[in-house]
Amino acid sequence: MVHNPSTGWPDFHTGLAYAGGMAQHFRYDVEILHLLVSPVHAYFGRARDGAADVATFDAETAEVVAGKGIVGDRFFGKAAHMDAAVTLFAVEALEAMASELAAGPFNPLATRRNVILRGAQLAPLVGQDFALESGGSVVEFHGGRPAHPCAWMNEVLAPGAHASMRGRGGIRCRALSGGILHRGPAVLVSPVALDPGEAGVPSLLRPGRLP
Repeated sequence: MVHNPSTGWPDFHTGLAYAGGMAQHFRYDVEILHLLVSPVHAYFGRARDGAADVATFDAETAEVVAGKGIVGDRFFGKAAHMDAAVTLFAVEALEAMASELAAGPFNPLATRRNVILRGAQLAPLVGQDFALESGGSVVEFHGGRPAHPCAWMNEVLAPGAHASMRGRGGIRCRALSGGILHRGPAVLVSPVALDPGEAGVPSLLRPGRLP
C-alpha cells in the first residue's frame, strides 16, 4: 500500500522529511521477513569446497549503529565497508529466480543479505537517503551501491543462480542513524516514488561485489 506524501514525519538526520517540513516523501507498507546477522563470512575460497560452517542468526530484531552497521555482523565497524555495511534484498527477486530456473523454493538466508524485505523496489534507492520504520523505531540509510551476487549462488541456490541474480541482488547501504529493526510489518520511507510490482525485476545499475 502506498501512502500519499506528507509533512508530519519525524525530523530525520538526513533531512528526508521533517515536521512542517519541505521534503516530499513516499511511504510504502513492506514486510521485514528475515534479519540475518553473522559474525564471520561463510563464502570464501572455492565454492566447490562448500560453505564454511559459521554462526548465522535469523534474528527477531537487529540493532543498527550509525556509521557502523548491524551489531554482531561481519561488516560492523569495518572502515572498508562503511558505505556498504548493511545489505537489503527483495524476496520477490528470489521467487522470480526460482520460477525462471525451475528450481527452489530458495532459502533467503542463503543469499547472506542482512535485511530480506517483501514489497520493496530497491534499485531506485541507490544514491538516496531513505528510512525503515519497524516496531516503533526509525532507522535511516543511504543506498550506496547495488549488491552484485557472487558465484557461490550457483552452489547454495541452484545452477544458473549467479547469472539470474545479476541486477536484482539488492543494495548495500550505509547506516545514517541508529535504531532497532524488527521482523514483521514495516514502512519504507523513500524520497523517490517506487513500484513494488517491480521488486523482482532486474535493473541495469552497475554492480558492486561484496559476498
